[in-house]
Amino acid sequence: MTRPLLMILILAACSPQQFADDVTRQAAESVVTPVLDDYMPPAQAAGATACVLDNAAPAEIRALARDVAVEAGSQTVQSVLRIATRPATIACLASIGAPRLPGVL
Repeated sequence: MTRPLLMILILAACSPQQFADDVTRQAAESVVTPVLDDYMPPAQAAGATACVLDNAAPAEIRALARDVAVEAGSQTVQSVLRIATRPATIACLASIGAPRLPGVL
């Protein structure tokens, strides 16, 4: 009896929307990291990617994810740098010791 209940609880925890959000974020990460690689060492770019995406609106994450598998264009780079100028992103970048990005005072 407890086994079916456990299975129901496990399946209920796997929301299709959460799965879609996770896939979208992973796609956005694969776009943002190469952009940030141009401004800092790769080890810092991974942490900086999390800072950028943690402070991006859902619509911005979806827009960044649309550039998956292509080289980031100037609009994508501008979007990443715009998100990087937000106070919360600046604080996050400083907390991991990432260098300042262009346009960030």
